[in-house]
Amino acid sequence: MKPRRLRLLPVMAAALSALAVPAHASVNSYRFLHVTIDTPWHIFLFLMMGIFAPFILMVVLMWRNSTRKRELARDLASGKPGGAATPPSSPQPPPA
Repeated sequence: MKPRRLRLLPVMAAALSALAVPAHASVNSYRFLHVTIDTPWHIFLFLMMGIFAPFILMVVLMWRNSTRKRELARDLASGKPGGAATPPSSPQPPPA
């Protein structure tokens, strides 16, 4: 059987650690998080980036796709076969 002192060691360690931490530090979250008057603005800017980034990406992709469609329409109107956006056609097999 374990000696009595070794069984009480975890209990004593927990009691000492509870006494070492000041009680007001765990209750006062404003002191722990360092909340200032600028904190709401930081939160707003962080969320604004996360919300507007997909919209910016959507605008870029729409602009890129519209220029591709414009080039295809221009090529078809000028009489060029195929176009920049269409893949090259495969050659026909020779007649047997």
